[in-house]
Amino acid sequence: MIEVQNLSKSYGQIKAVDNISFTVEKGEIIGFLGPNGAGKTTTMNMIAGCLSTSTGTIKVCESDVFENPAEAKKHIGYLPEQPPLYTDMTVKEYLSFVSDLKKVEKSEKVQQMNQIMDLVKITDVQNRLINNLSKGYKQRVGIAQALVGGPEVLIMDEPTVGLDPQQIIEIRKLIKALRKDHTIILSSHILPEVSAVCDRVIIINKGQISAIDTPENLSKGNGNSLKISIKVAGPKKNVTDLLKGVDGVANVELVNSSKDSEESDYIVEANPDIDIRKPIFRALAAKDYPILELKSMNLSLEDIFLQLTTQEKEVE
Repeated sequence: MIEVQNLSKSYGQIKAVDNISFTVEKGEIIGFLGPNGAGKTTTMNMIAGCLSTSTGTIKVCESDVFENPAEAKKHIGYLPEQPPLYTDMTVKEYLSFVSDLKKVEKSEKVQQMNQIMDLVKITDVQNRLINNLSKGYKQRVGIAQALVGGPEVLIMDEPTVGLDPQQIIEIRKLIKALRKDHTIILSSHILPEVSAVCDRVIIINKGQISAIDTPENLSKGNGNSLKISIKVAGPKKNVTDLLKGVDGVANVELVNSSKDSEESDYIVEANPDIDIRKPIFRALAAKDYPILELKSMNLSLEDIFLQLTTQEKEVE
């Protein structure tokens, strides 16, 4: 659906994007992460055809964005960080204007506008001036304009920036609903949001790609092994021996125990690519050793993000 090859962008001596390559498959939601100045917005602007490249190629639905821009842009809907709204228009007037810019057939225009307004839940404000809308509604109007023309690819730069928690949840639900008919590239600084919504994550730093993988695989690190912290009520030696005997367990460490009770904390590490949680539950339940707490010790997406960007700073 999207193919980026050896893409670079320079401003004088500064390389904002430095020879990056990646592909996005149909129906995927890709999270695009990086610190400020990493090259995220520059890359998204180039994919959308709003900014020229220094070197490299970008294809959207097999159309080259710069050799055949008119054809490529038919397949792209773009929501920049600041939605391109004309605030002295009503919502309906603005979407009509965007439909004309995108050359939507007149016979389809009204029906498509109504469908989009219903999808993003702005039908009830269609006759209000955009200037008088809340931040959340303005963001929805921005998403609506990106959907005009039925593009297969949506590019969203910080779609939830400045929204309150309830509005963020609503926009997140909307993005999940859009995946049915659209391939989405999503830039966000809200890392739990990326974990919740995206199939894969691209982390970019200093104009270069630091990592591409699913949030789950990134959290496991290089070893792809699961590590859990578990609190169990039971004799320490018996529980330790039991945990060590579970298939797939590579190591068990007693890290905290109480003299006044049999409650103890253990760190259990699995062999690569094995999920040991269910076998552990069954083994402990069979011996009537209650599990009081169990949580993953794998790195969060935030930890991975900080680790990758910090390591590169230390290398410099």
